[in-house]
Amino acid sequence: MSLVESLRDGELLLLQFANPPVNGLSHALRSSLYAALEQADADASVAAVVLYGGPKAFSGGADIREFGQPQALAEPNLPGLCARLDAMSKPVVAAVDGLALGGGLELALSCHHRVVVGTAQIGLPEVNLGLLPGAGGTQRFPRAVGLATALQMVPSGQPRRAAQLAALPGQLLVDELAESATLLDQAKALARRVASQRPLARLRDRTVEAAPAELAAAEAQAAALPYPAPLACVQAVRGALELPFDEGIAAERAGFQRLMASPESAALRHAFFAERAAAKVPGIEADTPRRAIRRVGVLGAGTMGSGIATACLMGGLLVDLVEPDAAALARGVAALDKHLQAQVSKGRLSAEKAAALRANLRPGGDDAVLADADLLIEAVFEDMALKQSVFRRLDALAKPGAILATNTSTLDVDAIAAVTLRPADVLGLHFFSPAAVMKLLEVVRGAATAPGVLASALGFGKQIGKTCVVAGVCDGFIGNRMIDRYLEQALFLLDEGCSPQQVDQAIEAWGFAMGPFRMIDLAGNDVSWRIRQQRAKDGTLRRAQPLADRLCELGRFGQKSGGGWYDYEGREAKPSKAVAALIAAHREQLGRAPRAVAAEEIVDRLLLALAVEGERLLAEGVALRASDIDLVYLAGYGFPRWKGGPMFEAQRRGSEALAARRREFAALAHDDPQFWMP
Repeated sequence: MSLVESLRDGELLLLQFANPPVNGLSHALRSSLYAALEQADADASVAAVVLYGGPKAFSGGADIREFGQPQALAEPNLPGLCARLDAMSKPVVAAVDGLALGGGLELALSCHHRVVVGTAQIGLPEVNLGLLPGAGGTQRFPRAVGLATALQMVPSGQPRRAAQLAALPGQLLVDELAESATLLDQAKALARRVASQRPLARLRDRTVEAAPAELAAAEAQAAALPYPAPLACVQAVRGALELPFDEGIAAERAGFQRLMASPESAALRHAFFAERAAAKVPGIEADTPRRAIRRVGVLGAGTMGSGIATACLMGGLLVDLVEPDAAALARGVAALDKHLQAQVSKGRLSAEKAAALRANLRPGGDDAVLADADLLIEAVFEDMALKQSVFRRLDALAKPGAILATNTSTLDVDAIAAVTLRPADVLGLHFFSPAAVMKLLEVVRGAATAPGVLASALGFGKQIGKTCVVAGVCDGFIGNRMIDRYLEQALFLLDEGCSPQQVDQAIEAWGFAMGPFRMIDLAGNDVSWRIRQQRAKDGTLRRAQPLADRLCELGRFGQKSGGGWYDYEGREAKPSKAVAALIAAHREQLGRAPRAVAAEEIVDRLLLALAVEGERLLAEGVALRASDIDLVYLAGYGFPRWKGGPMFEAQRRGSEALAARRREFAALAHDDPQFWMP
């Protein structure tokens, strides 16, 4: 079956893309379309051509299944296909529904007219892969919507609704707006009206009006970003203003090829595929039965419980938030209301929508309501005895078929499941704080977790907008087990002569959103302190952290207490004399003279600690694949997306360089040689 279906309607040739799910522009589709255009141009009985997809998509752009394969660039490539449309001797009308993104939009822009459904998503998101549009998008789009709008959309990659773009004064993108039901009829009617019009309405023949203030602002904003694609996008769009069309196309193509060879684009493309790979879980198939999740019960209205309830409400679910402490419940509901109001203030939600979501919440102190829930999520303190007690109660309350989930960040999910009579229905759902905002959700598969329960949990995560990564059971799962090694190295660096701000500044300059000490101050030093105390009680504490313990004994829990590794004025972290004195006393007790530590060593110690522990997680089967580990750190820990993740970064450096660096760190007398060596 051809990926382009051809149909005659009198003097019109109708060409429909047929490459689900989003009509990716694969080599087979491009070849079929190119041949059909050649035939239409040569056929005197064809007066005009209509290109269309379906209600879900005109085209989502490049076919991701061909990324990195020879077919992606094979002739006819997308620039060649767009040039062929330009060279047509008769008009081509694009009928756009669903979405036209990336190469799909470039294809539509190469047509002479466009009839578009108002709700269609229009955009050029290539910057998100570290690239710029490479088939004329930076040249035709400014001619269609104006320089200012192109400078907003191309370097950001953010799409807009077609109706919004159609309202721009003087725009040439949308000839007519349509409803889905009438789109093809309107496109055919337009094609018949313009069939004899000459010259053809080519965007390449239009000029771009200058917008000096917007151009200067876009260049400054893009230049401040730490990876090259946004600025390259701005410069390519600038070419639409300053260069003849063909020269602008040549400059765009050269820029695309430079970016394709950049390490940042390689990392961003890795992240893109990591997200898709994470959804492929052994034992979970398309026909694996899923359980319907409409009502969620959240037990515990603290910071995590309130945030989880908020995320569920935002996902359109019915939520019971249960907290026996009335004051704690009031605080949790107030935090939830504050989040909803913030979404209204930022224009992300209408007041009416926020009120409708809020009406789906039932807060209360009686856990009996949890009997109605399809999914129950426990969000109480990180204490095994407490969690087991809670799960005995949930087991007794929950209806048959309900899923029982623990939000534990470190504890043994199997030990929690073992106190129930339904271990197959139990798994971990490890949210990250703030739960309503953070994208990552570690879905922890227990030894007894049923495939349908895991599949249902992954569907739930997707519904509430989370990036899900499946992990096996171990202390800390993927993210927190690795972060322990990262923080351990950060503390070693303090022992050796670094200050908290020196460590943070080094890794932040490399690209992290936040260094280890600012991060732990934000999360709360008391959280990790309680975990260490629990591990000491369980006999599972790997290494004591006396300096971190002393900090907590002083009540320095982080931002929330006004002081942690830093002193705080609001959220602003300032170096602390009290902490400097504490570190100096600690070094003296260890009998260690401080040494100068280069920023490069700080970065390497922290990054390689993550990668080394990641290797062990893969070997143990806790993580399914290296890209899953990278995704955990990209979505949950502020690892810079344009660096690809800790495992990607380690692979990029090469095995010989890594082995040499590991030997260096293993030779540090006070460190742990067994950790660094294979």
